[in-house]
Amino acid sequence: MGEEMISKNFIEQEIDRDLAEGVYSEVCTRFPPEPNGYLHIGHAKSILLNYGLSQKYDGTFHLRFDDTNPTKEDTEFVESIKEDVKWLGADWKEHLYFASDYFDVMYDCALTLIKKGKAYVCDLSAEEIREYRGTLTEPGKNSPYRDRTVEENLALFEAMKNGEYKDGEKVLRAKIDMASPNINMRDPVIYRVARMAHHNTGDKWCIYPMYDFAHPIEDAVEKITHSICTLEFEDHRPLYDWVVKECGFDPAPRQIEFAKLYLTNVVTGKRYIKKLVQDGIVDGWDDPRLVSIAALRRRGFTPESIKMFVEMCGVSKSQSSVDYAMLEYCIREDLKLKRPRMMAVLDPIRLVIDNYPEGEVEYLDVDNNMENPELGTRKVPFSRELYIERDDFMVEPPKKYFRLFPGNEVRLMHAYFVTCQSYETDEAGNVTVVHCTYDPETKCGTGFTGRKVKGTIHWVAAPYAKPAEVRLYENLVDEEKGVYNKEDGSLNLNPNSLEVLQNCYVEDSFGSAKGCDSFQFVRNGYFCIDSRDSSPEHLVFNRIVSLKSSFKLPK
Repeated sequence: MGEEMISKNFIEQEIDRDLAEGVYSEVCTRFPPEPNGYLHIGHAKSILLNYGLSQKYDGTFHLRFDDTNPTKEDTEFVESIKEDVKWLGADWKEHLYFASDYFDVMYDCALTLIKKGKAYVCDLSAEEIREYRGTLTEPGKNSPYRDRTVEENLALFEAMKNGEYKDGEKVLRAKIDMASPNINMRDPVIYRVARMAHHNTGDKWCIYPMYDFAHPIEDAVEKITHSICTLEFEDHRPLYDWVVKECGFDPAPRQIEFAKLYLTNVVTGKRYIKKLVQDGIVDGWDDPRLVSIAALRRRGFTPESIKMFVEMCGVSKSQSSVDYAMLEYCIREDLKLKRPRMMAVLDPIRLVIDNYPEGEVEYLDVDNNMENPELGTRKVPFSRELYIERDDFMVEPPKKYFRLFPGNEVRLMHAYFVTCQSYETDEAGNVTVVHCTYDPETKCGTGFTGRKVKGTIHWVAAPYAKPAEVRLYENLVDEEKGVYNKEDGSLNLNPNSLEVLQNCYVEDSFGSAKGCDSFQFVRNGYFCIDSRDSSPEHLVFNRIVSLKSSFKLPK
């Protein structure tokens, strides 16, 4: 009997090789977000990939905030990121770190480079540095300050640290190669003057390291073995390796790049989301029309559905886009057997059963999920007056309409057969009440065999119904036009991305439900209780996803 073949992605194959060759004795990975916004679905892939690798190899996982740019960072984002990572199930245990924890180490590394003649203080402006850098086809040229002595550079860098220069007046640059074919190696800036209070270190520093200098040092200090990042950092890898080597770290972490997760017709850019929030188009970074992790959580997505989605996307070096319908498929698959199927009427009209005793109530035994008996049953009240969906009744129905119309008989789900006898309208001609009679012999209609009906409709007992607000979400982006306007770069927004239904009714079984609890509303879709706006006195439901899917699994 042959050994079972286990398919491994290219990152796992590289890790296996490193362990076999003794490059590392164990695996340590990290997720290093910059706390300048909320995380989105793309970050979920990185979180689950890095954490999953640490689990697979019985290693260690770190959460580290790359907080080297105080102009954009905030403790609000720090806390939101921690909540998101924890919600996805990635446990960093005691390994929570900040890049700012290592500012002293980074400063010492900069001094080491200066003393080795590998870094110098430069007086060129940012614009002049760009001009001197050259192009993809032409080499750059040396800064006139490149040949300053070690002593002069040490003195100037000390003066930068002591606040003797204005922002942007001087920078520290690595001395590498201005003729390198890789522009990132053409004497990159590694420190700049920035008089900004830092959320973690306060006013201790007025110089801050650049990301490309700080990041490899953070990895090396924490003894990260495999620095897993997205493809845009591939051209930065030579600089990453240079910093680690020249600063004397051993063993050195290894950077491996993978393709980002791109989702079609969604907004992930922090700049765009920030403007949507500021302009009041969405009600915050967790608006359920966004794909931030906080928004997906509030919308009703589960960690399990996100994990399923990430696994289906896979890990590769090839850039590609994934249809949003695949994410919807994953949440349907996750919820269909786990959540109860409840009755809710979103556009109600009253149904009166004229021959049912006034004031009487029956409690019917209803399966919480017919496909999963382990979820048990519940008692649902039934009475003379009910609410039904407006489109479950028509005065003059088209062909193949099997729901209620004058003279037609339908099954009330879990209850009785009823026959429409008449209806009432308001002054505008809108139907307000439907009158029916019921057949007592047809109780719990699914077991009745005396005659057949083609239509089944759901309902809510009017005296016991709970009023609710229901929010129907569609894509924030106009899918026909695409995300961005080609003329001015603005967003092509869908004006119908949110429909709020105020006068809905749900069965009384929602009494103990709390924020983020999710349900299937029979015939309407999957919904969850809004974690921010709902209360026991005012139930608010967000539609997670409709019942029908446009996504087809590849054969």
